[in-house]
Amino acid sequence: MEFKVVQKELELKSRGWIPTFHDVTREVLEIVRESGVKNGTVCVTSHHTTCSVMVQEASHDIDSFDLEYLQHDLLDIMRKLIPDFREEGQYRHPGPIHAQFGRYVNEPGNYTSCNTDGHLRSVFFGRSETLTIKDGEVDGGEFAHIYFIDWDQVRARRRQLNVTVMGTTEDVGDRKYRNGEVLNTLRQYTDEEKAYKEEFDYQLDHRTTFEQMKNVPKI
Repeated sequence: MEFKVVQKELELKSRGWIPTFHDVTREVLEIVRESGVKNGTVCVTSHHTTCSVMVQEASHDIDSFDLEYLQHDLLDIMRKLIPDFREEGQYRHPGPIHAQFGRYVNEPGNYTSCNTDGHLRSVFFGRSETLTIKDGEVDGGEFAHIYFIDWDQVRARRRQLNVTVMGTTEDVGDRKYRNGEVLNTLRQYTDEEKAYKEEFDYQLDHRTTFEQMKNVPKI
């Protein structure tokens, strides 16, 4: 059985001034199909610490901020949890040493380090998603899209997304676990846990009395 690994780098351009949601579904599906891998996984990973990868439904409706409604709902929630960086000293980061490091690596100004909100949001969402490949197709369900989210809004900049496809070029046979039976994951109580206790009598007697009272004729 041949095992294959394919890696591709997607170059993107985020707009700044507001977080950017890049829909990269078409590109990831194309990479998987061209890889020759029939069964395996595809891992989509951000190269950056202020960016995330998300698998979610496409919301169709787009507002004046060029965001799908579901994306803007998500952004509204994140702004409540982690407010946009708008005032100096709003967060501990960046400190003076980090700001100096930015100047050392030729950042255009201290303001480019004021992206603490992007770093924290990336931590919440994570920087990668892994999906299963079945018979040469990505198994994302009926409505899933793959989004690369750039939370950093201090400036427009180029971004990189890494896609790694791993798997076999051959069939894997029957995938059904236990012939496809529906698993019962609900708690199964033992006979001891369901056994009668004297304390039940009060509730049972009370219920019986209540039922009897309902049948008493009104005066």
